[in-house]
Amino acid sequence: MSTDTPASAPTGSAAERYLAVQRSDEFAGLRRTLRGFVFPMTVAFFLWYALYVILSAYARDFMGTKLVGNINVALIFGLLQFVSTFLIAWYYSRYADRKIDPIADRIRAEMGEVTHESDPRG
Repeated sequence: MSTDTPASAPTGSAAERYLAVQRSDEFAGLRRTLRGFVFPMTVAFFLWYALYVILSAYARDFMGTKLVGNINVALIFGLLQFVSTFLIAWYYSRYADRKIDPIADRIRAEMGEVTHESDPRG
């Protein structure tokens, strides 16, 4: 069995067709695009969260500084964790719509064509 099956003309079982797509340059580019967003954003969020935790543990005076009434810096930082989570989700949605979904849709359409062509049921 050869592993050089071209993605443009996959034949055989469904598993072989999926492996051919997985080996294709287009799918590799899709994974690279996804990783190009996910990894840096994950690192950025983790560092932001770590800053919050470290400041809470070691900069108690700063985090306890009251800004308005009983609202202090720690509370604002905690609420900003939620805000940053929603902003990242919103940004990912826009990023996926522009960069990831068109490629995934194209791959899915190609797989659908191949599946329908090789499906004996029609």
